[in-house]
Amino acid sequence: MTQLELAKEGIISPQMESVAQYEGVEAEFIRRGVAQGTIVIPANTEHTNLVPCGIGQGLKTKVNANIGTSSDYGTTETELEKLRVVIDCGADAVMDLSTGGDIAAIRRAIIAASSLPVGTVPIYQAGIEAIDRHGAIVRMTADDLFAAIEEQARDGVDFITVHCGVTQSAIARLKRQERVADVVSRGGAFLIGWMLYNERENPLYEQYDRLLELARKFDVTLSLGDGMRPGSLADATDRPQIEELLTSGELVERARQAGVQVMVEGPGHLPLNQIATNVQLEKTICKGAPFYVLGPLVTDVAAGYDHITGAIGGAIAAAAGSDFLCYVTPAEHLSLPDSEDVRQGIFAARIAAHAGDIAKGVKDAEQWDRQMSLARKKLDWEEQARLSLDPERSRQVHGKHASAGSACSMCGQFCAMALVAESLGVFAVKC
Repeated sequence: MTQLELAKEGIISPQMESVAQYEGVEAEFIRRGVAQGTIVIPANTEHTNLVPCGIGQGLKTKVNANIGTSSDYGTTETELEKLRVVIDCGADAVMDLSTGGDIAAIRRAIIAASSLPVGTVPIYQAGIEAIDRHGAIVRMTADDLFAAIEEQARDGVDFITVHCGVTQSAIARLKRQERVADVVSRGGAFLIGWMLYNERENPLYEQYDRLLELARKFDVTLSLGDGMRPGSLADATDRPQIEELLTSGELVERARQAGVQVMVEGPGHLPLNQIATNVQLEKTICKGAPFYVLGPLVTDVAAGYDHITGAIGGAIAAAAGSDFLCYVTPAEHLSLPDSEDVRQGIFAARIAAHAGDIAKGVKDAEQWDRQMSLARKKLDWEEQARLSLDPERSRQVHGKHASAGSACSMCGQFCAMALVAESLGVFAVKC
C-alpha cells in the first residue's frame, strides 16, 4: 500500500512516525494530512536508505537542490560531490536532472548515496535515448517514455516531474498568447516538440491511468510539472500557465482517487505582487496539494545573482503558503552549477524557507530566532555560530577581523549591546 492508501485506512506508517518526530507534531497530524493530500511523503519502496521527509501544509517549508550533468559537462564523480554538498548544507531533497553521460548510472549512484528523497524528470532520459535510437526526440514513442518512468521507479526514485498538463489545448493558447519567452521548461519543450511533430496528444495526459499504475506500484510521488511556467516577468500568470494549472487540478483529484501521492509545480518568474495570488490559485484549484515553486525569481536582470532573486521570491511564496522551494543558484541562466553554486543556492533557499515559516507560524520557527537574539545580547559568539544556518560561515566571517574585546570588529568598544547591558546592569561586559 502507498503512504496515501495507508493514511486513508487510518494506519500510521513508520515514515509518518519519522516525519512527525522531525517536525515536532503528533503522528496523527501527519496521517491526516497525507490522507487529505495536503501532505506528501516521497518514499519509493525501493529507496532503502531513505530518511523520510514530509512536504505540505503545517510543516516546515522544504528546500530542493537540483544537480546533474549536462551534455557539455559532468560525471558521476562531480555529481556525487555536489550531493555531498547538498546533504552537508541542509537541503531536504535533491533532483538529478542529468542529460549527459551515463544517465542511468549517475542516477543509481545518487540514489545509493542519498538519504534524502531523490527526484528526476524521466522525459530527459526518454528523449535522449530517442536521439540515440531513432535520431530525434520527436521519434520517441509513448512506450519509450513509460519505459523510462518504470526504470527510474524501479531504481528507487521518490518523486518524478511529469508535465501531464501540457496538452494540445495549452499549446493552442501558447500560440495565441505571443509570449516574450515562449517555453523555458526543458521537459515541456521536449513534449511540445513531440506533440507538434506527431500531431498527437501528450501521452502523459492521454495515458494518465498508466502513469498512476506505475506510481502506485512503487509509491512514487507525482510532481505535476509546469511546462508552461513563465520564464519572463512579462509572461507571468498568463493564459497558457493557468490552462496547465487547471488541468493539473483535475489530475490531482484523479491521482488521489488512485492512491497516488501528488504535488504541483509552479513558476518560475513572477513579479512580487503576483506571488501570493499564484499560491492562492494553486491551493484553490488543486485542493490544497503541496505547492513546489522554482524560486520564484522576482526580476529578470540579476544574472549571476539569481540565488538572491529566487530567495526574495521564495520567502514571499513560502509565507503565502508554498510548501517546497526549488533552489536557484548564481549559475541560473548562465552555466551548469558547480559545488560552490550549489552551496550558495541552498543557503539562499533555506533563508527564504525559514523566513516563510516564521510568517506562517510553523512550530518552533520563531523560537529559533529568539534564541539567536539572546546569544547576540550576551555576545556569545560560539552560540551564535551554532544557531546559524551556516555555522562554518558564521565563524569564518566573525574571525576575519579580530577584535580586541568581546564585541565584534564592527563596533569594538562602542558595541551597543555591551554599552546598554552595562548601563542597565543586566550583566557585565568588558570591551
